[in-house]
Amino acid sequence: MRLVLLGAPGSGKGTQAARLKTALGVPHISTGDMLRAAVAAGTAMGLKAKAVMDAGQLVSDDILLGMLEDRLAQDDARAGFILDGYPRNLAQADALDQLLAKIGQPLDAVIKLEVPNEAIIGRCEIRFKAEGRADDNPDTVRKRLAIYAEQTAPVADFYARRGKLQVVDGVGELDQITIRIRQALQNEAAAAG
Repeated sequence: MRLVLLGAPGSGKGTQAARLKTALGVPHISTGDMLRAAVAAGTAMGLKAKAVMDAGQLVSDDILLGMLEDRLAQDDARAGFILDGYPRNLAQADALDQLLAKIGQPLDAVIKLEVPNEAIIGRCEIRFKAEGRADDNPDTVRKRLAIYAEQTAPVADFYARRGKLQVVDGVGELDQITIRIRQALQNEAAAAG
């Protein structure tokens, strides 16, 4: 199973990816985690990314794509993967499609977790109070949601046009949401098969 999870910040992508990885038998690949690991390991791509981050800039799409290509070449990703946090814009979605075509691993499905903004802000406020994560501050969350609406939301249309998108209600108990995702994946497999 080769899967992309889309959704606004705080929609539950990481939580659901962690739950699905065991059931699907594929790794959960988070670009944020991947960047931190590459920097810590001192890989060539990690050193490039560190130089960019140390300069206070965003890591370029080329660096992210190179790191992703390296990660997808690892043995545990040969049977598939769950991507979380990538692609974040149309250029990344197009580059990902090209990369996956090049390595012969096209996407099976894209799941978009649909969660109203007010529910996301509420979730993040709870996490902010419990964990103190700066990016969960309500004002920061509102800014991140605006960026998501502008840059990342159009990625869903990109995949819908390719017949890969399944929209799943991301509100409710964790188990319910996981069941909805699994059902959407079964529906996608039935439609493709």
